[in-house]
Amino acid sequence: MASACFTLVIGALVLLTLYLIKKYTYWKRRGIPTVRGIVPFVGNILPVLTMKYNFFDYNTKLYNDYKNYSMIGYYKLLKPVLLIRDPELVKTVMQSKFSNFHDTGISLRPELDPLLSKDPFFASGDEWSRGRKKLTYAFSNTKLKVFYAAVSGVCKKFEDFLIRQLTDNEKYEIELKQLFSKFTAEIVANAGFGLEGFSFQEKKKPEAFEAISQTMSDFSFFRGFINNIVFIPEIRNLLRLRLLPREFDQLFRNIVKESLEIRRKDPTPKNDYLQLMMDLSKSTNEPISDEDTAAGALSFYVNGFETSGNTLSFVSYYLATHPDIQEKLRQEITSKIADYEGVLTFEALKEMTYMDQVISESLRCYPVISSFSRVCTEAYELQGPDGLKCRVEPGTQVIIPVHALQVDPQYWSDPEVFDPERFNEDRKKSIVKMTFLPFGEGPRMCVGMKMGMLQVKSCLATLLNKYKLELSNKTQLPLKLSPYAFVTVPIGGLWVHISKI
Repeated sequence: MASACFTLVIGALVLLTLYLIKKYTYWKRRGIPTVRGIVPFVGNILPVLTMKYNFFDYNTKLYNDYKNYSMIGYYKLLKPVLLIRDPELVKTVMQSKFSNFHDTGISLRPELDPLLSKDPFFASGDEWSRGRKKLTYAFSNTKLKVFYAAVSGVCKKFEDFLIRQLTDNEKYEIELKQLFSKFTAEIVANAGFGLEGFSFQEKKKPEAFEAISQTMSDFSFFRGFINNIVFIPEIRNLLRLRLLPREFDQLFRNIVKESLEIRRKDPTPKNDYLQLMMDLSKSTNEPISDEDTAAGALSFYVNGFETSGNTLSFVSYYLATHPDIQEKLRQEITSKIADYEGVLTFEALKEMTYMDQVISESLRCYPVISSFSRVCTEAYELQGPDGLKCRVEPGTQVIIPVHALQVDPQYWSDPEVFDPERFNEDRKKSIVKMTFLPFGEGPRMCVGMKMGMLQVKSCLATLLNKYKLELSNKTQLPLKLSPYAFVTVPIGGLWVHISKI
């Protein structure tokens, strides 16, 4: 009996070993260079599971560790992942052969994240198409002018807030993400739902959008672990983890419900996202359920709060550390405002081209998300300039390491130097295509890009027109990024002193 059990155990171990060998030689059998350090059942992602890196930064590390190859393979648990390093391969996956790689591979379970799963960033198939169509309609050039009325109102609140902070003080010290969270939260409240956000109130109100939004800006170890697990569906589904906290989901539904009830009692049109969705429903004769309205509004929030606040923080950090660039930008701002009789108009913002350069250079150095993911939906053979060939099978995840491409000295001279002139009219023509991807590329390119830029430019123009930024010694240099955050967040924050000019 004992001998039979021993034989069964040995047989099972042999079968398990053969199974693991087959799994972990997937890339070797295809002639693709493979990341070293495979751990059984974990693959190569032990540094991610132990929170040494988040997935995004781990991909940047692999890009830099394997510089001699156009593509490299690694294993996420038992599944093969392909990381591509060549711009032409990136173009193939994200643009020219989009139909073969149209899924992101980070979809959420509707029963766990019912609203967030409908967001175009996470959705796929018809759900993605419907969600993107609504946001594309809302963020068209014509509709942006509608939103600007609300954005302009928030700029006035922002300026009043700064005036109060400096009434009795020569300088105002603040962490940039905290400061700009007030601005972007108020934008979401005003331009998204037509509600007062109370984000600039000194005495915090429980219903303040800034306070509500703190739930999504929790970068603790536990929250970081959940953020990483989003990219490992096997573990996420086993543990039934939600990306959006349940209380936030319900709170968001209540906000949208309240706003819709107000509109049904008072049908006077408003200049906000919910009004645009109601107008779209009438014009297309396609009723939009409260659930879909809440999901769309959440997408407006996700696209408008975290990403724009993050961008504003890094741009302002660079301006604080480069006073010459800050002054040049200020001169453009004051000049353009003067051209429009002292008023910061929608047209004045469009003409601030040096500001576009500054924002682009900041996003090159620190994109909000440092890598993108695509999943093969139809087999296709990729071929790199180094002769490597790989027939990518359906279900295989492909990684595009955005941040690594944007700071690669092969494509950017002195990439560690902050130089907005890289994006002037002459020099930007020489930028290698697919090496600057802060908003993605192809059909899945960020649909909220224009709205995000409108927020960022409006805020910067309001701030720099009358105030200057200086770096505080509270900022920990050199910057190190948190492994716990879903987006690019520096450890210790970005602290500055704000003072009147």
